[in-house]
Amino acid sequence: MQTLEQKVMEALKQAMREKDGVKLAALRAIKSAILLEKTKGKGTELSQADEMKILQKLVKQRKESAEIYRAQNRPDLEQEELAQMEVIATFLLEPLSEDEIRAQVEQIIAQTGATSMKDMGKVMGLATQKLAGRADGKQIAAIVKSLLS
Repeated sequence: MQTLEQKVMEALKQAMREKDGVKLAALRAIKSAILLEKTKGKGTELSQADEMKILQKLVKQRKESAEIYRAQNRPDLEQEELAQMEVIATFLLEPLSEDEIRAQVEQIIAQTGATSMKDMGKVMGLATQKLAGRADGKQIAAIVKSLLS
């Protein structure tokens, strides 16, 4: 199985051949984020969860930048950010549906024996680890709250 870095390098070469500036910028951002994460002492290989966190962070940054550009009435820059966001999102794993997340969280609650909101931290820790890259933290937290209250 290819690592995210290998997939990005192949896509980067293809984007260079096609002279696709937007795709190049997005792929270079992913490559840069991976290299930065590796130099932080994570070792030579990143886990799939780490790779997904990097991608989610990049997507979120692009989305926030696009919103700022929209507020400043800069549709040209907004479109570029949105286009980069779409390129980055192609490398993300398929997100889980709310029902799938709920089923996973219920399983974690049963595993840990959590019964009240006091146990939310324990459940959230396991849930965010297990669902990394496939579910949003806010969504997980909302489901955990609804099940523990």
